[in-house]
Amino acid sequence: MSVSASSRCVPLAWLLVAGWLLASAMAHAAEPTATQRAAFKQAYAAAQQGGDGWRSLASGLRDYPLYPYLQAAALQHDIQQVDRASVEAYLAQYPDWIPAADLRRAFLLELARRQDWSSFLALYQSGLGDTLACDALQARLAGGAVLDFERDLAALWVKPNLPDACDPVLAAAHDQGLLTEARLWTRIDRAADAGQAGTIASLAGWLAEPGRASALQLAQALRDPAAALNAARSWPDQPRQRQAATLALTRQARRDVDAADIAWQQLRPRFGFSEAQRNRILQALALYHATDFDDGALARLIALPAAAQTDATREWRVRVALARQDWNAVLAGLDAMPASQQQDGEWQYFRARALTALGRDGEARRLLDAQAGKPNFYGFLSADRLDLPYAICPLSLAGDPQREQALLANPGLLRAFELYAVDLPKLARREWTRALQGADPATQRLAADLANRRGWYDRAVFALSSGDALRLYELRFPLASQDGLVPQAEQAGIEPAWAYGILRAESAWVSDAQSGADARGLMQLLPATAALVAKRNGLDWGGGDTLYDPATNIALGTRYLAQMAARFNGSPWLASAAYNAGPNKVDQWLAARGTLAPDLFIATIPYKETREYVARVMAFSVIYDWRLSGETVVPLATRMGAIGQPYTLPTAATVRRTVACPPAVEPAAAASAVSATP
Repeated sequence: MSVSASSRCVPLAWLLVAGWLLASAMAHAAEPTATQRAAFKQAYAAAQQGGDGWRSLASGLRDYPLYPYLQAAALQHDIQQVDRASVEAYLAQYPDWIPAADLRRAFLLELARRQDWSSFLALYQSGLGDTLACDALQARLAGGAVLDFERDLAALWVKPNLPDACDPVLAAAHDQGLLTEARLWTRIDRAADAGQAGTIASLAGWLAEPGRASALQLAQALRDPAAALNAARSWPDQPRQRQAATLALTRQARRDVDAADIAWQQLRPRFGFSEAQRNRILQALALYHATDFDDGALARLIALPAAAQTDATREWRVRVALARQDWNAVLAGLDAMPASQQQDGEWQYFRARALTALGRDGEARRLLDAQAGKPNFYGFLSADRLDLPYAICPLSLAGDPQREQALLANPGLLRAFELYAVDLPKLARREWTRALQGADPATQRLAADLANRRGWYDRAVFALSSGDALRLYELRFPLASQDGLVPQAEQAGIEPAWAYGILRAESAWVSDAQSGADARGLMQLLPATAALVAKRNGLDWGGGDTLYDPATNIALGTRYLAQMAARFNGSPWLASAAYNAGPNKVDQWLAARGTLAPDLFIATIPYKETREYVARVMAFSVIYDWRLSGETVVPLATRMGAIGQPYTLPTAATVRRTVACPPAVEPAAAASAVSATP
């Protein structure tokens, strides 16, 4: 149903004035009341169902800062029935609002579906994405326009994948003779580099033979590398076939490196691979033999030609050596890294480990001492080895009442705060981003502090991500006691500091976070997993959407963490790996390398994401332990007990490590936006 006729007949000038008055009033409005927020939620739910029913529910909300969101929601729901005048009236009244931009985009998509091209072109603006860009070209074609490749298609052509809306435009370009063989191959090569087999297959039809067959071989190399390698035994030794064989070999190496190795031995004498292609193949084979920790992996990595070596192959040379505890090989691998890579904290720490194992304690201590001054995973490990305090040097924001008042007069920021208050965090984040676009760091920090005071914790996590702002621990590592993490963790039988570390690493406090695998909420639980956890623990379960409620998510997440811990003798670091990669994968790694010390085991986890996740969670656990205690922490070494050794929760008798701000770090005078915490 469309909006009422009376709203469509309001003079445009009056609408513009009303919009300005609304924005001005918002800047000086009092904090909305709980009654207004409840009324808005009810009206917004009705507006999302379409029609005009929301209007009676919103009768007292004309001055409420989010009122324009209501009409936009109703219009978007009814987009297939809405007329152009209704949309234009809204766009004129709220020209700079986010819901106006969304409505324009939605209505343009609807106009394209209707093929109302004249209305489409009247409302279209550039920069609305590839789908609408192609719809705009289709609208021009419908009006008799002729395409120009450089003007109309060049920007789209460089993209390895395009939406379906572009298909009619590309077909027209082909019919007009614009898609030459050279242009087709340029895009096919980009698609091959990006792994877009579908794009290659769709373009192949416009090539003449033998080019068409060559393109389809590339698509097959991406989709089914094993089949492509089998077929390659009968391919001619031509440039495109060498390209496809190279692609198939590198793809197959990731899936089954032994099968790829066999295929390489068969195809190497058949094709005249270029040096670059040979290096790419050798690099892939060496790398994936390394991640499998095969017997010859280290020798393969060492034997790689210099041109075939990358940061990844060099680091895996060290990881394989660490798995073998071949300390001379570790040092040789580290020495083979470029200086910039060697300076990474992980490699500085493991150089010290190797030096210690080889009896070169003085050299090792100097490296560990430098790392121990850093508040991260390898810094804490280094401090444990030297029995030094942990280097946590906090700052707090300095007050700036004048700038704070200026921020609170920003209508966009007020809308962001209000959207968060009425449980519309996705929209809140969009308003936040627009309101603070181009803001200086001091303003960003103050805005994050304002958000934090309103319980919107993730803003500080994302805003305070560099420089001195990293030391604003109170904002970057919130405790959010209202969500009940501490009592829930204690009831589940796990450490609150560890549970906080998992939560912080999983969602960065974004309560409505949702992964591509459909993990939801603060602790990123899959609905099916959460349902099983709820049943196992006798907790209420109201369906997947309840995982966006922090209290529900934390209650279930802490129980699932306890379940993972129980599977691995209570070990928080192994349970963290299982939480990220799955317990079955951790079991496989333990079966292969379960005799290693914890730090070496973590370094040899095949998945980069899981290695970094475990390090991040364990470091966050230290920081949260300090946040909770205010003084000392359970050492990381205590939390990272040997594999197979039962882990018991800390007690009053547990030896704790002190926290200190190193003199070299302690600021003589704080920057303008931060001040030293006493």
